[in-house]
Amino acid sequence: MFIGHLPAGYVATRLLYRRFARTGVMAKYFMLAGMFGAIAPDLDMFYFYLIDNRQHHHHTYWPHYPVIWFSLLAATSLWFGLARDKARAALGLVFALNGCLHMLLDSIVGDVWWLAPWVDQPYVLFTVQAVYTPWWLNFILHWSFALELALLAWAIYLWRCKPVVAPASAMPSADNPLD
Repeated sequence: MFIGHLPAGYVATRLLYRRFARTGVMAKYFMLAGMFGAIAPDLDMFYFYLIDNRQHHHHTYWPHYPVIWFSLLAATSLWFGLARDKARAALGLVFALNGCLHMLLDSIVGDVWWLAPWVDQPYVLFTVQAVYTPWWLNFILHWSFALELALLAWAIYLWRCKPVVAPASAMPSADNPLD
């Protein structure tokens, strides 16, 4: 994915906020945590370009190991289930959920080492043929880029047309205390 991770993170986080608003988490922090989680696996690009000099596929670095993200998801789910302060746990949970979403989206046309670090084997749903130069043009002209554009359009629609508000029933009150 080239441009789809951040819009997908925005959409997922916006849709999840209605479920988590009852925890008292502020919308702006929830959105920030979710969107950061959506791009966090790609922070390995700094290492890829600045230190490793593009010697290895950046999906082979530990930030792109699905076991990291799904373990973090399990840990934050447990934290959310046990925590008294559910707002902070919700931030961790939405961060981890979007990291997992990143792994799933990368699997469409990008190699993901799903069994890393134990098995050095990439998996991908669809292959992008190397037909054009520069290399990135192959991805832009592939049908999967339409999915990325659809995610971008959906994110723009939600941003422009739907304010981030919690449903009234989700807001804490004396009649509706938090757990």
